[in-house]
Amino acid sequence: MIEFVQRHTALAVVVGSRAYGLHRPDSDHDRRGVFVAPTRAFWSLDKPPTHLDGPAEEQFSWEIERFCTLAAQGNPTVLEVLWSPLVTDRTVDGDALLAERKAFLSTRVADTYGAYARDQLAKVASRHARTGEINFKQAMHMIRLLLAGAHVLRTGEVLVDVTHLRGELLAVRNGDVPWPDVAAWAEHLQADLSVAAAGTALPEKPDRDRIDSVLVGVRERNL
Repeated sequence: MIEFVQRHTALAVVVGSRAYGLHRPDSDHDRRGVFVAPTRAFWSLDKPPTHLDGPAEEQFSWEIERFCTLAAQGNPTVLEVLWSPLVTDRTVDGDALLAERKAFLSTRVADTYGAYARDQLAKVASRHARTGEINFKQAMHMIRLLLAGAHVLRTGEVLVDVTHLRGELLAVRNGDVPWPDVAAWAEHLQADLSVAAAGTALPEKPDRDRIDSVLVGVRERNL
C-alpha cells in the first residue's frame, strides 16, 4: 500500500500547527493527502481503499471520492486540506480539485465547525470538572475552530494560517490565559458564529454538479 499511495497521490499537504502558523521547534509534520485509485480498480469485487495511513509518519490520505464526500459535508479537517498553504505535491487531478474547492462550501460549515468546537469545549470542561486540570492545547484549537468557522461563513475562504493570531492563541496554549477568560472568549465566538451564519452568502448546499464534474474528469483521466 505504500507504493500505491506514492504512485497515485494527487494532492499532498501539511496541516496542523505548521500550517496554522502555531508550530514550535518540536511540532509534528501532520501530512494529509488525496490519492486517485485507477478507475479500472473499481470494476472488480474488491474495491480500492477509501483511506490509507502512511507511508510517512503522521500521514493520512483519502481516495478522492471519499475525500469529496467528506468535504461536501463540511468536515473542517478535510476542508483544511484544500486551503493549506503548505502544498508538497500536486498533479493535474490535484489541480482540478483545488480549482473547484469552493464548490464544497455551504452553510453546513456553521454546524460542522460549531459542533467540532462544542465537542472540544465539552471535553475541556469535563476534564476540568473531573480533575481540576485544563487541556490548554485542546482549548486553543477550540478557539481556532470557532474563529475559522466565522471566517469561512463571511469570506467563502477556509482560514488555515492564523499567524496573525499566533500570540493570542499560543497564550491560551501555554496556559497564560485563565480558563474563565478562555471560556468567555469561546462563548463570544459561538455567538459570532451564529451572526456570521445568519448573514452568510454561502449556498445552503454544496455544488454537486461541479463536484461531480471534477470526479468524472478524474475517473476519465485514470482509466
